[in-house]
Amino acid sequence: MAHRQKTRRPMAEINVVPYIDVMLVLLVIFMITAPLLTEGVKVELPKADANPIQEDAQRPIVFTVDREGRYYVTYDDDKSVPLDEEALRLKAAALIRHNPRAPVLVKGDKDVAYARVVELMVLLQQAGAASVGLLTDPS
Repeated sequence: MAHRQKTRRPMAEINVVPYIDVMLVLLVIFMITAPLLTEGVKVELPKADANPIQEDAQRPIVFTVDREGRYYVTYDDDKSVPLDEEALRLKAAALIRHNPRAPVLVKGDKDVAYARVVELMVLLQQAGAASVGLLTDPS
């Protein structure tokens, strides 16, 4: 009788359980940190009865004047970027040219001087904004 020699074959299995554990931990971490990544400027809006913006409208370009009179722009990534007047005019012109149908909105703190809000609206007009809306909190 001929003895057949048994050859050991390598196992071709991959244990994926540790990878699933790591993926779930990363998922939980991203779910917790994602809401914390959006940043904004603390502004107390004046109260007014106004119609809400339509839900199907294009994402607005929001320009903000904070309590100290500093200008900010918020658009695509929800990050508020502080700008001086000339940088704001250039950024606004680029955003308006790139998104001509996007609503242009101004968000001014209720305690800021009215002149700063008007100056911002003039800068936006110079940048090419056809119309500018004002954001308020519902009363």
